[in-house]
Amino acid sequence: AGIAMGLILEGQRFAVLSDILGDEDHLGDMDFKVAGTDHGITSLQMDIKIEGITEEIMKVALGQAKEGRIHILGEMAKALTAARAELGEYAPRIETFKIATDKIREVIGTGGKVIREIVEKTGAKVNIEDDGTVKVASNDGEAMKAAIKWIKSIASDPEVGQIYEGTVVKVMEFGAFVNFFGAKDGLVHISQLASNRVQKTSDVVKEGDKVKVKLLGFDDRGKTRLSMKAVDQETGEDLEAKQKTEAPAAPREAAGE
Repeated sequence: AGIAMGLILEGQRFAVLSDILGDEDHLGDMDFKVAGTDHGITSLQMDIKIEGITEEIMKVALGQAKEGRIHILGEMAKALTAARAELGEYAPRIETFKIATDKIREVIGTGGKVIREIVEKTGAKVNIEDDGTVKVASNDGEAMKAAIKWIKSIASDPEVGQIYEGTVVKVMEFGAFVNFFGAKDGLVHISQLASNRVQKTSDVVKEGDKVKVKLLGFDDRGKTRLSMKAVDQETGEDLEAKQKTEAPAAPREAAGE
């Protein structure tokens, strides 16, 4: 916290004034700013219109500034007793990270279409440098997270075996296409829709449904293979991994038999 002190000097008589309205700054002989914590002073700054300041004036000014600073800190503590562990939700912020340079074109898009969409929908400001450095700025924490997540989903590749949340974008006789990783889509074959036999894809999903999928891998043509039946659609748990851990160990043959 900080406070400014003013000085009115008439011959040997003087008065040090706490700067509240600023009148003493304009009419007075000194503008003395003191800032610090309850442990001590961190910075000082002074403008004077007279030839010099005596030790007595300095003692009075510093003592009065301390009283003012401690009072202000006490009022501040009523609103916030300690520093936040992280920035407030609406505090201006900027985050920096890097993406592969060969992914810059995808994030920007043709004619800047993709990056404009990211900015318009999230409200965050995005700047990408030639070396892949990305700077995202916003005064909204959620908007910043959304923009960063969007950019990273474009600039990175999904991992085989990982579970993602996606949206059904197209329903076909042989399965459903799911948008699950930024702009990336994958196919959930009809055999991977549910643990039981499925007669029609539309019996399980329809366009617009939010689903959880596991990335199984890629076929010979590089197309993405997804599975819904490998994931608990309520909890997102990996059912395949769960079955492996719960499966009883095969009995071992006795030595020498």
